[in-house]
Order: sequence, then C-alpha cells, then structure tokens
Amino acid sequence: MGKYLRFEDLEIWQEGMRLCKEVYVLLNDCKDYGLKDQMQRAAVSVPSNIAEGYERKGTKETCQFLYVAKGSCGELRTQLYLAVSLKLVDSKKGLELVEQAANLSVRIYSYARSISREV
Repeated sequence: MGKYLRFEDLEIWQEGMRLCKEVYVLLNDCKDYGLKDQMQRAAVSVPSNIAEGYERKGTKETCQFLYVAKGSCGELRTQLYLAVSLKLVDSKKGLELVEQAANLSVRIYSYARSISREV
C-alpha cells in the first residue's frame, strides 16, 4: 500500500468522497425516497469500503474491500441511469456523475491490481 500512511491520503478515497457529496447534492430535492436512499447508500459505500479495506492492512482483505467499492460504483451508475431516465434528476449532471463513477471504478481497479502485485 506503499507511500500512503492514511486512507485519507488516497486519491481514490478523496474522489469517492467528492462523488458521494455530489450525489447527495443532486438528490436534495428528489421525492423518490426509495431510490434516493439506495443511491445514497451506494455512494457512501464507495469511500467507506476504500477506507475499511485500507485499515485492514492485509493485501487480500484490502483488495476485497476495493472490489466492493468498485461494485458500488457500478450500482450507483445503474441507479443514476434510472434516475435520469425517470427524470428524477437533472440529466446533464446525472450523466456527469455516471462518468465520474465509471472513471473512479477504473482507478479503484488499477489500485487494487497495483497493490496485489506488491506481495
């Protein structure tokens, strides 16, 4: 896990936090409380699992949590597509967040692969 002393120093965690905050802002006025709750949970899961995995310190466990975070990115993207198609959120911003989540997913995967090679 190299040069990082704290999970807060990981760029993927910082990016996950920004994405999470943007999802909360996007959903501020959403009245579909079921979907809103699911989307917020998926968004929170991303940085939370990155942090939990990092704190585990074992490479295998860390990677497992990173893959959960990556899965949550996919879940959030699906939910964003649904919210956009149902016109529950602003289409432009919703699709921007889809792209952010997709890019973060790639970065999480790359990080997991890089630390699994350190062993």
